[in-house]
Formats: sequence, structure tokens, C-alpha cells
Amino acid sequence: MLQTPFYLIDKSKLLSNMEKIAMLRETSGAKALLALKCFATWSVFDLMRDYMDGTTSSSLYEVRLGREKFGKETHAYSVAYGDNEIDEVVSHADKIIFNSIGQLERYGDKASGIVRGLRLNPQVSSSSFDLADPARPYSRLGEWDVSKVEKVMDRVSGFMIHNNCENRDFGLFDSMLSDIEAKFGSLLHRAEWVSLGGGIHFTGEDYPLAQFAERLKRFAGQYGVQVYLEPGEASITKSTTLEVSVLDTLYNGKNLAIVDSSIEAHMLDLLIYRETAKLEPNEGDHSYMICGKSCLAGDVFGEFRFPHALKVGDRISIQDAAGYTMVKKNWFNGVKMPSIAIRELDGSIRTVREFSYADFEQSLS
Repeated sequence: MLQTPFYLIDKSKLLSNMEKIAMLRETSGAKALLALKCFATWSVFDLMRDYMDGTTSSSLYEVRLGREKFGKETHAYSVAYGDNEIDEVVSHADKIIFNSIGQLERYGDKASGIVRGLRLNPQVSSSSFDLADPARPYSRLGEWDVSKVEKVMDRVSGFMIHNNCENRDFGLFDSMLSDIEAKFGSLLHRAEWVSLGGGIHFTGEDYPLAQFAERLKRFAGQYGVQVYLEPGEASITKSTTLEVSVLDTLYNGKNLAIVDSSIEAHMLDLLIYRETAKLEPNEGDHSYMICGKSCLAGDVFGEFRFPHALKVGDRISIQDAAGYTMVKKNWFNGVKMPSIAIRELDGSIRTVREFSYADFEQSLS
């Protein structure tokens, strides 16, 4: 038994997502790029690269990681590049997507040797959470004025449009894509490629994959473009658990169990978006609030049910713990960083990364 806490990536579950992505690529003609902002644990890239076309990034370090560890197509995007990094970004990328016309004008010539694109903002999205809404009022994410974009079409060959956020509804995707066509049709007809970004939960259970593929194929045919998708969460959904152990139990109006992990340090999105962790099967006669070990009062994974009373040493598996976890983990309170382990296709488990006091010390100065 490995010492908790640790993230456990199950390759067989990861493979299930990869096979759906491969099926979509084959039936729709779309290409799929792993969104490194969501998942960048390169120890499983050996499996993923056989089913995907490359990576897309949000920074210099991500585009470099994509080039060095994944290979294949490498797309670079950033909300804003700086003078000190643009040359290195270009050296690692096949495509660079500028967030604004201002960035294109500043750095377009430096990127003249690779494919250049521009982000468009259709001013509508699937997000119900303002913090994550790329189309929120006064958004800085992409250009929306067609007349301004038309003036720079000689400098770009395609577009990235990201307005799906945790979108499990094909009907909503379809209607938003129709809205994109209505707003940007004149630009799309002049493009060679279009990335529709990530956030489309097409590997989820009961998602109408055939309808999705048909819609993508129809879009690509109508405008004569190569379609790209940038699955992050869809690539790794339900593939990983965060394995934790109970350190203490107490009662304060509710049964509480404190574990050797922390949402602020190890599953930050739960805190940011005020979400509850997932446990399965989450049933039984004993209800507990599972709490993190940091000093943050709201460091709580959620309330869950168990078939027996919890005791010190019991192991709990937090489900669906791949996306926006390992890329966001931090040293808050100096809480021990979870190791990263992989369950291979033959069932064996190997640890690929452990963190020590030296890592904590060296992250500071």
C-alpha cells in the first residue's frame, strides 16, 4: 500500500476516454489536442499520444512541455505574451493563436515562420459561473468585432473560439455553434482551420457522440476548414482518484473525519467553484463530513455516507480527481504534496513522482 495522499491514474479508465476521442476523430474528421491547462501529467502521454493529435497550451512553459513530452502538433495560446518569451514560444509551436489584434500586430512578424491565428469571442457561452465565463461582460478573451478582424485576415489563417464550459448538453453546443456561424460566418469562409476549444463533455455517459460528429463534419464542410477540439476534462474524466487516509474523527453537531489532504492544496477547483468532491458509492448508514487538514475553516471535501463508522487509518478514494488538480496543487500550510501513481493496464501500480521537504523548500526562497 502506497503512503497517502496520492493521485492514482488508472490507465484502463483513461483508455476508455481515448477510444471515444479516436472514434470522434475518425467519424468527424476533427483533430483533438490535449488542453495542458487541465491536465499535464506527462507520465501518461505515451498512452494518450496514440489517440490524440497534439497539445494546446496557455503559456510558454505549457507549450514547451507539449513539444518536449507529447510531440505531434503543438498549439500555443496565451492571453498575453511578453517580449521576453515570444521567441521561445514560437520555437516550440506549430501554430500560435493570438488573443487580440494588438498582440498579433506586436508579435505577428516574429511568428511569420509558423501558422498564425486569432481568438474570437462570440459573447455567449455555456458557463453559469461568472468566474469561468469567457463571454462575461468586459471579457478580455478574444476579439468580437468582425470589421476589425477582417482588416487583419491577411495575417492569420484560422481562429480559436472557446465558449463551452463543462457543457454536457449537445443541444446547447449546437445552438451556440449556430450563433458563431451567424456572427462570424464571413470570417469562417476565409479561414483554413477553426478550433472550437474545450469544455465539451463528449466523453461523458450518454453523450450523443454520433450527432456531435455529424455536426462537426457539417461545420467543417460548410466552411472548408479543419476543425480542432481541445479536450481537457473530456480527455481524463473519471480516470483518476485522490487516495487519502483518515487522521482523526470528531463530532460537532455532525460526524467529522479529517484526512491527510486538503482541497485548497490538492483539489483547488472544489474551493474556487464551491463544489463538492465525488465519492462512490456514497451510501450507508453513517454520514460524515470529510475535512481537509489545513487550517482553512472551509477546507471540506463534502458530506458523504459510508457503510460503517470511520476510524483512524481508513482509506477514502476521492473520485474524478484528474482535471485541474495536479496542475493547480500547491504548498499551502506546507501540507504534504500527494505523490502521483499510475495503475497500468495489467493492474500493477507504480509511483512516478514523490514530493519531499526539499521540493517545499525549493519552491520558496
